[in-house]
Amino acid sequence: MSSRVIYPLQRSGNLLFLRASVSGTNNGSIRVRLLIDTGSSYTTLPLKVLEDLGYIPSTATTQVSIMTAGGMNRAPSLSVSAFNCLGQTFNDYSIVALTLPFSPLMSGLLGMDILSQIGAILDIQKAEITLMRS
Repeated sequence: MSSRVIYPLQRSGNLLFLRASVSGTNNGSIRVRLLIDTGSSYTTLPLKVLEDLGYIPSTATTQVSIMTAGGMNRAPSLSVSAFNCLGQTFNDYSIVALTLPFSPLMSGLLGMDILSQIGAILDIQKAEITLMRS
């Protein structure tokens, strides 16, 4: 039998946000506020956030191509020890280190890589995400 779990989102105008946490190599973690971005293939965090957690994006062995408003960019993708959001923990999860012109409202983007993996159902009007649990 499966059950539904509903997570409320924060709204600012037409934008929806959620809180998450990222664990670092230095046994610390940082809470971040992420914009829900169904147009983003990847979950991204700014270089500074990852560096503050002890990661060194410049040594990443994987680079991804990303189309942004400013054009095509190459950005490092690196594995973080743990990424927690929507009641899920993703261990050794790849996050793209991309410093976008983020506003004070957000730290990064929650992309389709996670939203599709967890089967998120997004209700824009209610500002909530529903997950089915088995």
